[in-house]
Amino acid sequence: MDAVVARSGIAERLSRMIQLPTVSAELEERGMRPFDDFVALIAELYPLTHAHLVLERHTDLGLLFHWKGASDAAPLVLMAHYDVVPVDESDPWTYPPFAGVIADGRVFGRGTLDDKGPLIVVLEAVENLLATGFAPARDVYLSFGGNEETFGAAAAEISRAFEKRGIVPWLVLDEGGAVVDAPLAFVQGRAAMIGVGEKGVLTLKLSARGDGGHASAPPPLTAVRRIARAVNRLSAGTFRPRTPKAIPRMLSLFSEQTSGPSRLLLKVLAAVPPLTGRVFAALGGEPAAMVRTTIAPTMQSGGTAANVIPSQASATVNLRIALGETVEGAVTRVRRRIRDPLVLIEVLEGSEPSPESPTDNAQFALLGRALEDAFPGVRPVPYVMMAATDSRHFHRFTPTVYRFAPLEMSNAQRASIHGVDENVEIATLERGEIFHRALLEKLNEDADVS
Repeated sequence: MDAVVARSGIAERLSRMIQLPTVSAELEERGMRPFDDFVALIAELYPLTHAHLVLERHTDLGLLFHWKGASDAAPLVLMAHYDVVPVDESDPWTYPPFAGVIADGRVFGRGTLDDKGPLIVVLEAVENLLATGFAPARDVYLSFGGNEETFGAAAAEISRAFEKRGIVPWLVLDEGGAVVDAPLAFVQGRAAMIGVGEKGVLTLKLSARGDGGHASAPPPLTAVRRIARAVNRLSAGTFRPRTPKAIPRMLSLFSEQTSGPSRLLLKVLAAVPPLTGRVFAALGGEPAAMVRTTIAPTMQSGGTAANVIPSQASATVNLRIALGETVEGAVTRVRRRIRDPLVLIEVLEGSEPSPESPTDNAQFALLGRALEDAFPGVRPVPYVMMAATDSRHFHRFTPTVYRFAPLEMSNAQRASIHGVDENVEIATLERGEIFHRALLEKLNEDADVS
């Protein structure tokens, strides 16, 4: 087998992907054309992948490539999605969001980090390995969804196909954490944050009716006021903190690369999970989100004119359910906190939080070894992912699901996801390809692992 030589031009190929506005939330307005063009584009850019892997279509937007391995051992599933979120045209982007501009060693545009950048490094690694005649020891599946940003029906259908066929993957790897610097305020150095679990998602609609009329003579409690009061009662402290197993493990690893008082603090927090929950909750922001169910009012409606009291009002509330809790329990908790039988609570969408995947197994060790090739000296660190991914559809029947995009991301870049000036460095795309190539090569080295 020939040595692997990575193809040049990864930035140009990603640029072409970015130029296709695969906005799943605007599917009705834009139509299927961008999505169909994307499928045609990857066939053009990755001819060996299309020649050697079998492609199945699941729904209009789900792509499942099957790379037959040398054994019947449980397969590896590499996941990504090719849809993106909408762009507010009034936002001040440096370059047009769907132009795919290459400048200053970066590719700019919507989807460069979420999630076409992580998708392309998978395809690059597969194409480069195929060019050498490489064959994987296990079956490898590439699962690409086109509607992850709108709740992932394509990935759900793909996971059901695995379940119906009785296939339980050995390892599932999807988007999630990244290689970051100073992952916590009191932690120095770089770490590869690997999501070993993800929070559930619950969207509730709160609605109320009341007497309408002229605004000049308002009643004491209108529908708008009733909804406002309900939302106000859903404070940050609605749910008690709880510490998933991944958090003490994360803090223990951080303590090994920290010195001084911070080292002692991390060791204490790692040893006393209940204290960790309270401390993280008090810190707010991402630390608090790791240890408790969060509540975010996102939409309100009611009223037709400035001088008319509306007879009905509503608010939409988005919850991210902590590991160990349930959709049913969260709804009950919200109802008790609101304490108003006249506020109707409707579940618009709900998915349970995932279980935690282990870190003391061959799968997590394999991720660490691939990291050493691509990002020398960067250790894999488990954490709990706050956002939802397509991989949640596998966790019902697959115990080893991990969430990690092998790209370096600064705080500013992470903030640009779903925001303005999303961009990825070309150099980190090249390292991401090395990661996936190493993952597949080391999979062969571990062929005797069942």
